[in-house]
Amino acid sequence: MERLSGKIALITGGTGVIGLATANLFLEEGAKVLLVDMNEATLKEAIKSIGGDSASYVVANVTEPAEVHKYVQIAKERYGGIDVFVNHASIEGDISPIADYPVETFDKVIAVNVRGAWLGLKYVIPAMAERGGGSIILTSSIAGVKGSARASAYVASKHAIIGIMRTAALECALLNIRVNTVNPSPVESRMMRSLEEGLAPGAPEQAKQLLLGRIPFKRYGTPKEVAQLILFLASDESRFCTGGVYMVDGGSSAA
Repeated sequence: MERLSGKIALITGGTGVIGLATANLFLEEGAKVLLVDMNEATLKEAIKSIGGDSASYVVANVTEPAEVHKYVQIAKERYGGIDVFVNHASIEGDISPIADYPVETFDKVIAVNVRGAWLGLKYVIPAMAERGGGSIILTSSIAGVKGSARASAYVASKHAIIGIMRTAALECALLNIRVNTVNPSPVESRMMRSLEEGLAPGAPEQAKQLLLGRIPFKRYGTPKEVAQLILFLASDESRFCTGGVYMVDGGSSAA
């Protein structure tokens, strides 16, 4: 039996590698999927790549209340509601010491990563409650449980996601809504290429080797490995799981 048969899933940051991997798994497991992102051309390509008639998209800025309300309303109008919400929209910001970190970049990272997640919860929770419950998965990071020099905005934002999740889990328990985070270590992606270059300008491979040295498995994760954990949390198999910080990090948090 398909694990998400009849479920309606909303995924922000839907054109990123983890968002797309999640969408693919959800579709394979019987869900209808609505992808949310900023760039319509990229969204069209994403829908084309995953195929099928059970996926569509909406262009929205996750930092704007009216646009978040819009994507929730579209999910209700187009599919009838929301059963699974994956908040994956995120940016990395700069690699720079706190004393040199641009204030405008800090504000942008917090706006997308924290405000965007909070707004998603604000508008998704009532819609999900109307369906009798569901599952919310917020993407945090290994940076949500550990510090990292020169990444203050990103680290702060990913710690904040865990705090928001724990609050939402308590508020939503009687609504039959589960709320958890997934916390990946580095995953093969555009974001990691950007971070590697920021850590070692002109020598990103050196940065990658340094990061690999901190992962007991000595490799980056794959988007599908993260998506498989998200699928578990989205499915009824995790029906007694809420308020949890789920690591998918090759042992990094144990080191």
